[in-house]
Amino acid sequence: MLYKSNKDLPLDIQTRLSEAYQDLYRAAFNSAIHWYGEASKAHKVALSAVKMQSAMEHNALV
Repeated sequence: MLYKSNKDLPLDIQTRLSEAYQDLYRAAFNSAIHWYGEASKAHKVALSAVKMQSAMEHNALV
């Protein structure tokens, strides 16, 4: 299942992440679902992408 917009994302993702991180999550999930074919793996990949981006932005501010 691909997410066409952020409004299609799971509610917990919509409420926990900013719009920019929702965009990142959606792009990473959609890419990973093509690669792995499993939603659970795609979800883990997408969350990892968000965490990595967050850490990079945090380190850039320090």
